[in-house]
Order: sequence, then structure tokens, then C-alpha cells
Amino acid sequence: MSGLVLRGLAKNLGGRSIVEGLDLTVAKGELVCLLGPSGCGKTTTLRMVAGFVEPDGGEILIDGEPVTGLPPERRPTAMVFQNYALWPHMTVFGNVAFGLKLRGLPKKEIRDRVGEALELVGLTHHTDSRPAHISGGEQQRVALARALVLEPKVLLLDEPLSNLDAKLRVRVRDEIREIQQRIGITTVLVTHDQDEALSVADRIAVMNTGRIEQLDTPSGLYDAPGTRFVAGFVGTMNFLDGRAADGSLHVGETAVPFDALTETGSDARSFAVRPENVVIGSEGARAKVIREVPRGHFREVLLTLDGAPAQLRSYVPVGAPAVTGEVRVRFARVHGYPDAEV
Repeated sequence: MSGLVLRGLAKNLGGRSIVEGLDLTVAKGELVCLLGPSGCGKTTTLRMVAGFVEPDGGEILIDGEPVTGLPPERRPTAMVFQNYALWPHMTVFGNVAFGLKLRGLPKKEIRDRVGEALELVGLTHHTDSRPAHISGGEQQRVALARALVLEPKVLLLDEPLSNLDAKLRVRVRDEIREIQQRIGITTVLVTHDQDEALSVADRIAVMNTGRIEQLDTPSGLYDAPGTRFVAGFVGTMNFLDGRAADGSLHVGETAVPFDALTETGSDARSFAVRPENVVIGSEGARAKVIREVPRGHFREVLLTLDGAPAQLRSYVPVGAPAVTGEVRVRFARVHGYPDAEV
């Protein structure tokens, strides 16, 4: 049985369609990420699942039961907000226990469940601390414990790492994923950070203007982006306008040979090439190196094609010989799309 099912979900705000006919199924124990730019409808979708926003159409089912008309407190969901929303005058224990107290549970049960939740997130040593006296990463884990202590069927995470610095964000996202897998809870994560989505999700739904453009595994999205929007949003891409013929991509006056071509239509006019698929070697089209940029475990080489206005980024290993002057390039894999605009 599916953990969460959205069917034809729709929402209009201010006379504008925010979410339109959205269908999504999240399996039990799966972590699905809603990924997209600001204003694409991902947070509105999450808030409709939580019950904070009433949909104008469609239905929401959790474990096969409809919850569309239920208020938030009657839904088997729990949400971790972007700003954590912790009570500053309460201790960590008090914040985590708050929802259980509202339900009128016995004190012993509250104490036991809060203790288990704090142990799960590694914060038993901060039981009596106040939010102002713990780090941002620890505050985020308090918010996670407060959600998990309610024993929801679906966990909802709204940009939970956006307030953390880059190094801490990586550590905390790994902790969230480890906890989610350990307890096997159905989870929906909203983010605009592609690295975050690619790192933790079982599947990613890339959203654009209220619709899901592509739903796939992280590797599926990266290796085979189904639309030009997805190609441009997930990972780094070189975009070239031209035509494919006779095993080469013709851009301006230059023909760049390729090993493989994936087209979403036979009338492809726009082409996308990952930097790691721009191969610098002894064969191919002539190009000129503009500069090299060190990127840690690889080097980024910026190139211009001879006889074409296009610029290309190529990734080469750190241990490879330096690339300068005039070189030859070919493409290992090219993706073709009918639309010339993102």
C-alpha cells in the first residue's frame, strides 16, 4: 500500500494557478524530494498535504485513507518548518513534549516518548537546554524530534536545512537521511537545492510552474533529463543550438562528433552536454582553451569552439596533464530537445 497519494491536486492563489493537476505517489518508507525554483508550487503542495492550505481540487490519501478535508491536527502527518518554530522560553524537552501535552497523554508516556525521540536525534544531553543555548544544527534536530515524537505516518520537511551554513548542512542532511531510513518513515522533502535532493532522495520530483516535469531517481534525472528545463536545473549543463546529423552535432560552422545521442523528439534544435561528457583528446572538433579553474577533485576547463560562438565547460581529472592552447573535443553523450528556450 502506498504511503502517500496525491491525485489531481490543484491550488489557485490570487487568481494564479500555483499547483495544477499534480499526481504523485510516495511509497511507504520512501523519501521523495520536491525540487524546483522559487514559486514552482512545491511548498504549497507540502502545505496542502499537511492541511494548512485547502486544495481547490484533487485528493490526498495516506495509507489508502482520504485526508483531504481533515484539519492538520487530525492528519497523520508532522511537519518540520524552515525556521524550526521552536518556543524560546521552553527547554528542549518542553518543545518536543508540547504536541503530546496538547493530546492529553499521561506524564509517564510523554516522558518516555520524548526521551526516545531525543535519543533518536542524539540530543539527550540537551534535555534541559533552551533553543538559544544550542547550535543551529541542534535546533534543527529538536524540530525533527518534535515531529517524530507524534509518530506520524508521513513526515514533511520544508527546506529544513536552509538556515544552516554549508558545512553543517551536509552533516545534518546525512543525519536526517540516516534517521529516516532507520525508522522507515514515509517522507516528503521540499528544497530548491539540487545537491541536497540528489544526496538524500530515493526519487525526485522536479517541479516547474505547478507541475511535475519529471519524477525519477537521482541517477535517472542526472543521466536522462526528460525536458530542457530539467536538464538546466539538475546539475551543470552545456547548452548548444544546432542540428544533429551523420554522428556529429553541427553548431555554427563546426561539427563536433558524438558517441551517443538521446532525443526527446526528432525535431531537436537544442542540445545539452554534461561537462564530463565534453572529452578533450586528439580527435574531434577544434577548440581553444580560455582558462582552467580548479574544483577540488577535478578541473573545469572553459573552451570556445572554432567557427562557433558557443562556449563549453569540460571536467578533467586533477591528475590529467594541463590543457592549454588549441585542442580537439568530442562529446560522449548528447541530449536533444525540441525547444530552444529553457
